[in-house]
Amino acid sequence: MENNVLNRYLFEDLSVRGELVQLDKAYQAILDSKQYPAAVQTLLGELLVATSLLTATLKFEGSITLQLQGDGPVSLAVINGDNNQKMRGVARFEGEIAETATLHDMLGKGHLVITISPDKGERYQGVVGLEGNTLAEVLEAYFERSEQLKTRLWFRIGEHESKPHAAGMLLQVVPDGTGSADDFEHLEQLTDTVKNEELFGLPANELLYRLYNQETVKLFEPQEVEFFCGCSRERSGAAIITVAREEINDILSTEGSVGLHCDYCGTTYDFDAAQVEELFAHAENKPTLH
Repeated sequence: MENNVLNRYLFEDLSVRGELVQLDKAYQAILDSKQYPAAVQTLLGELLVATSLLTATLKFEGSITLQLQGDGPVSLAVINGDNNQKMRGVARFEGEIAETATLHDMLGKGHLVITISPDKGERYQGVVGLEGNTLAEVLEAYFERSEQLKTRLWFRIGEHESKPHAAGMLLQVVPDGTGSADDFEHLEQLTDTVKNEELFGLPANELLYRLYNQETVKLFEPQEVEFFCGCSRERSGAAIITVAREEINDILSTEGSVGLHCDYCGTTYDFDAAQVEELFAHAENKPTLH
């Protein structure tokens, strides 16, 4: 089946919309950047699914970042994605983390920061307490408070055909005022029956038919989801010349080169003394605009 896709769908008679995202390569690319404990891998998978689902609710061109911060062994877990479903992410952790560690075990006292950055217009940032036992519950509470829209989320992380998979579903009342609580509850109960192997292994049309065969479901064109970092040697060079020349010279004298490591994809860009000299010379000779 085609994986790494987001599907949107609509219950035409019930004023409820849905989304389904199924990921393997995009998820694997995030895991490949660092050796993560199993519980952190699961957390990143849930964040990745959540970001894809939430990005799909944006009605503009731009990006959304979900960032978990805390004072526990996981100090940071972040996924950034845009309206083209290009995703990247990373986590920072210290010490041993049990395979069964919960959200609160990993983050300790923490919060979720949701940053929405439209290409045009004002940036929005919301800070959400970790109220609930899971990331799904935290986000459901956020939608209830900030959007006043009944929303349910399902995240499933695991292995299928010996490959890591991350998948999830979203149901949300259409904000036209015609949706009924009973209709939504009925669809929640149906969605609760979804099995991991169905979410990981079935194409969207077959999965939705299995869950909702008594309903009229309109399935829209799928959107590809992919890992995309955006780092480059050019950007790394531009970052080096923002640092004081004396500091760069100190690094060169002790290390022999200046290296910039990208946490998102694991790539390291090394610059030797001659390359650093060329960077600064080019910057000094660059014409300024008056």
